[in-house]
Amino acid sequence: MKEFLYSRNAVYETLRARRRQVFSLWLAEGLQPSDKLAQIVKLAQERKCKIERVPRARLDKIHQNHQGVVLEASGYPYADLTEMFEQAEKRAEPLFVLLLDTLNDPQNFGALLRTAEAVGVHGVVIPLARTVEVTPAVVNASSGASEHLLVAQANLHQAILELKHAGAWVVGLEGGRETTDASQVRLDGALGLVVGSEGEGMRPLTRKSCDVLMKLPMRGHIESLNAAVAGSVALYLAHFARQKNKM
Repeated sequence: MKEFLYSRNAVYETLRARRRQVFSLWLAEGLQPSDKLAQIVKLAQERKCKIERVPRARLDKIHQNHQGVVLEASGYPYADLTEMFEQAEKRAEPLFVLLLDTLNDPQNFGALLRTAEAVGVHGVVIPLARTVEVTPAVVNASSGASEHLLVAQANLHQAILELKHAGAWVVGLEGGRETTDASQVRLDGALGLVVGSEGEGMRPLTRKSCDVLMKLPMRGHIESLNAAVAGSVALYLAHFARQKNKM
């Protein structure tokens, strides 16, 4: 299945990651030269990708925020948990996996993927249904970070059991009274971090499967952060704990 990826960062990172087949690169007529554009063209030429100058209106039909660049490519290459375990072993690091329970907003998903890639997770797991997938909108929202990540579609409960079997501590991010403050949760070892959906949080079975439910400290007037912000904060807390443990 082919799809159209848009925006300069998304297209650049897709070409750079070399995980998808690429077919055509469309550039809007009259596009002003830039360093990023030159890099995109160079990568496309290296991949022997067809390059066309097309009317901007043709790109507008795909997405309004194309930034003058659209790439026709194969669908997203999903991975599996085994590849994530191998990634951790290859890097000689404790396992670090992000699990997203029925997240529905492409912007939130993309933002979390961008943070996950930045902190070096070994993979991201999403459910098989009732969730946003890695669509062109998500690739754009992640600024192309999705192209450098291992993302698996799996039964979330079974994935959690596999992570536990591999020695990971599974931490669910959630507010509420029956939770443990983040300062009291160890995040420096093999870890599966679970972030729930924007509205309802984690589903009951997912919540029950976690080893501990963790909340972020809130000192202001608002009661919660959205899924992308809370998940990103938790990812960095884990990253700092893991870095400190290396010293």
